[in-house]
Amino acid sequence: MGALKICLSVIDKMSEWVGKIVAWAVILIIGATAYEVVMRYVFDAPTQWVFEFNYLIHGAYFLLLGAYTFALKGHVNVDIFYGRFSPRGRAIIDMITAPIFFFFMAMMFWYGGKFALNSVAFRETLSSAWAPPIYPVKLMIPLSAFLVILQGCAKFIRDLHTALTGSEGDL
Repeated sequence: MGALKICLSVIDKMSEWVGKIVAWAVILIIGATAYEVVMRYVFDAPTQWVFEFNYLIHGAYFLLLGAYTFALKGHVNVDIFYGRFSPRGRAIIDMITAPIFFFFMAMMFWYGGKFALNSVAFRETLSSAWAPPIYPVKLMIPLSAFLVILQGCAKFIRDLHTALTGSEGDL
């Protein structure tokens, strides 16, 4: 049981580490937006690159925060009935719905990976005057899916433990 706790802790810490580092990207988005506002309204010289920069940074930001949000139980959940169940009941419901989650995430990993590798092969860029490379952001799709799958495995193991023992939070 000790090795399992360590493994689950490593997954949690990895999600937390990635989430806390990626969260700082919002500073880049705010800074670029402020720069655009000043350039546009003070100097009457709007930029061509800020919208695309924010688009790319926000895409990676959104994707990479998925596992951290999942670890914090921050994703949308319908609590009308779910919240009325005991911890064991919630764990059983989560285990029943887990195959849907894993199927969706596996498809995101597989097809997102193919999509990203195709983008890398062509060194894809956005079709604009600035033409920044888009393939680094597309590589975040399978990476983020992998991180969410890992966090999902940790949740499934914890749900299995709760369903079997009735005690929540031991893992």
